[in-house]
Amino acid sequence: MFPDTLSNTIWTLRNALKKNKVPIWKAVLKELSSSRSNRRQVNVGQLAHVTKDKEVVIVPGKILGSGEISHKLTIWCLSISEAAASKVLDAGGKIMGLDSLIKKFPDGKGVRIIG
Repeated sequence: MFPDTLSNTIWTLRNALKKNKVPIWKAVLKELSSSRSNRRQVNVGQLAHVTKDKEVVIVPGKILGSGEISHKLTIWCLSISEAAASKVLDAGGKIMGLDSLIKKFPDGKGVRIIG
């Protein structure tokens, strides 16, 4: 199942890049096209440290549950642990699908890549 999910994600990013020609989608596409061993892993505590309230972030890898977060984030990531998802949602944050994120921020303004 994982390769299909990844290939669908890459396909969605390619379409967004063709349609909007925005560098952020190209950067995320490049990250996800690289070797799996090079993908980012970010803890919730690290996210809390480098982000501000109500920021929109992309993690082209996995978010892990170590640490605490106390502010709202809108997140898209390739994968997230149950503990991390629970902590983000309990803090008032949202975990968006890639299609929704691209629709809401087609130009990529206000979206950061973290990791």
